Amino acid sequence: QVQFLESGGALVQPGESLTLSCDASKVFDSMAWYRQAPENRRTVVVGFNVAGIKEYSDSSVKGRFTISRDNAKNTIYLQMNSLKPEDTNVYYCNKWPPATSWGQGTQVTVSG
Repeated sequence: QVQFLESGGALVQPGESLTLSCDASKVFDSMAWYRQAPENRRTVVVGFNVAGIKEYSDSSVKGRFTISRDNAKNTIYLQMNSLKPEDTNVYYCNKWPPATSWGQGTQVTVSG
């Protein structure tokens, strides 16, 4: 069973930046960052699609968030710039589409 460990979340002010990390027991060609949506769903923010190309599923983050990866370290990153209060959420990484197992996520709070 693949495992994910997200980290890097914090309380920041609007306009600041954060880098999230996801240490996975295994990485796949298609990986994504998700965030919690209403009704307990998790939606893709940005990911690498099956062709290994970056794809933004949430247009509100395009130009501000960037996904990257280090396959040698089984790690996926999310660089978050120009953060807004509406980015406040718990962020998860997973395969895309997701595996059944999820990590605990990492809380990002943008306030001030």
